[in-house]
Amino acid sequence: MTDSCGSAAWDKDVAQCRNDDNACEKNAAPPRDVADPRGAAPEADGASGKGAHDNPTLPTWARISINRCNLPAVILGSHTFQKNPAPLVIDGVAELHRDFFRMLHLRDTAEERVQLFYDYMSMCFRLDSLEDAGFAPDMPKNRGKLNYLKLIRGWHFNADSVEGAVLKAWAESRFGLLPRHHRAPIRDFSGEAYNLYLEQRATGLYNTNALESQLDLVYTWTQLELARCHPGLSHFRLYRGVNRWEAHEFLGQKDGETLVLLNNVNSFSGDAERAGEFGDRVIATEVPLAKIICCAEVLPGRLQGEGEYLVIGGVYGVKGG
Repeated sequence: MTDSCGSAAWDKDVAQCRNDDNACEKNAAPPRDVADPRGAAPEADGASGKGAHDNPTLPTWARISINRCNLPAVILGSHTFQKNPAPLVIDGVAELHRDFFRMLHLRDTAEERVQLFYDYMSMCFRLDSLEDAGFAPDMPKNRGKLNYLKLIRGWHFNADSVEGAVLKAWAESRFGLLPRHHRAPIRDFSGEAYNLYLEQRATGLYNTNALESQLDLVYTWTQLELARCHPGLSHFRLYRGVNRWEAHEFLGQKDGETLVLLNNVNSFSGDAERAGEFGDRVIATEVPLAKIICCAEVLPGRLQGEGEYLVIGGVYGVKGG
C-alpha cells in the first residue's frame, strides 16, 4: 500500500525467518493434554519444556496452508514474528479501496480521518441504506443489519457468541490461524466444539452485507491510523486476564517468558488492573501493532471499553500466569 502509508510489505524478506522457524517445525508437538486433530499421539509436555523447542514455530494443528495476506501463517503466527514484526497486508484491500486511502492521506487531523472512515464504511457497504444491497424487511432471517460495529460490540460482550465465531472465521480466512477455543477447547476438528464453531460461523455470515470485507477495511484502517499516531512504535505492552491458566497450550520457555499458543483472536487491555477484572490471573506481553485488529483509540465514540484491544493470536511469549 505504497500510496497510503509510504511503504510496501514483502513476503520474501529473509529477515522474517532469521530464527529459522521453518527448521524447527518438525520438532514441534502439542502439549500432553492436547489431542492432535490429525490423530497422532502427543509427545511433548509444553509446560515442563520436555520435547519443546526454545523458539517453536506455529504448530501445524493451529494453522492452514493458505491465507489472504502477504505472509504465511507459519511466519505471522510464530514467536519470531512477535519479536520481529512486519506489516501485514490483506490481499486486494489497497487496490479495491484506493480512492479512500488517497483521500485519507490528505486529512491532517485524527478527527477528520475517523469521520472519513465512518462515512466511507456507510457509503461503501450501504450500512444506512440496506435496501440498496438487496435487503427487504420481509426477508426471512434477515441479518443485514449486522455490521462491523455490532460485530465487534458482540465480541466484547461474549467472545463465544455468533459474533465471536465470525471474527475467528475472518482471522482463519485472512491470516490462516485456526481457532483454538470456542465455548470449549478445539482439539479435534471432528468434535463438537469445532462443529459448533462452524455452525455459528455460517449463521453469523448468512445474509450479511460483505461482513468479512468490512473487517478487512477495519483492520487496514486500524493499521494505518496506529502507524500515523505512533510513528516508529512496533509494540504495545498489553495485559489479559485469564482463567484456568494451566489448561492453555504451552510450548516452552524462552528468555524468562512462557511461550503459549493463544486463540486466533483475543481481547487485551492496556491496563493491568482492568485486565484483572476478567480472570484470576493476568498475563502481560508485547503485542505487535501489526496484530491489532481494532481498538477504541481508532474508533472513538463507537466502542465500549476504553483501552481494550482486539488482537490476532498465534505464539506469544508472556509473563505472569
